[in-house]
Amino acid sequence: MTTLLQVENLAAGYGASRVLFDVNLTIREGEVATLLGRNGMGKSTLVKCLCGWLTPTGGRITFAGEDISKAPSHRIGKLGMGLVPEGRQVFPTLTVRENLVATASTANGRAWTMDRVVGLFPRLGERMSQLGGTLSGGEQQMLAIGRALMTNPRLLILDEATEGLAPLVRADIWRALGLLKAEKLAMLVIDKDLKALMPLADHHSGLEKGRVVLHGTSADLQAEQQELRALIGV
Repeated sequence: MTTLLQVENLAAGYGASRVLFDVNLTIREGEVATLLGRNGMGKSTLVKCLCGWLTPTGGRITFAGEDISKAPSHRIGKLGMGLVPEGRQVFPTLTVRENLVATASTANGRAWTMDRVVGLFPRLGERMSQLGGTLSGGEQQMLAIGRALMTNPRLLILDEATEGLAPLVRADIWRALGLLKAEKLAMLVIDKDLKALMPLADHHSGLEKGRVVLHGTSADLQAEQQELRALIGV
């Protein structure tokens, strides 16, 4: 498979404080990768670097064949990187329909439409005229995923997409991610639900104090459940 995202020896931080140290990560077309780690270990900093919100202090990020290490976020988005941010961040004063229309794109030769998003999350079809800020937490998360899909991404990054949600809603989101994997959409999933992540992901990377301390496939890590739970703090 063609390499879609390549992170090489990435270093980053804030002012004099260094957060990431020589981070390496590869995601190929159609692959699902996870980023594991406790809070404060550098996961969000890595996401900010990938999306162009933070300029790395060292190393290189290549996406869709281009060096995006210092590229602006709008350029990275046009190349096909979609983000479902932590905390959902839907547009609260726009309706569900308007939230989806706001990010609609026909880039990258894909065809995510409102009908397809509603097919993935039927509950959104019942809320089209409702303001984003009045939705339940689970519905807002579905909308955040749908809004990211409307950009027609080549790589979808999901930052804690199931955190704080009811079990039935989490199950619905994991079902949706399984369908996206079947469609060969590359994804980087940041979450702590090992039971759901293991069958979904092709490979996993674990961050500890800004360094990758663990990497492998689900089969490789099956015997290391105790170490994995310690890594993510559960």
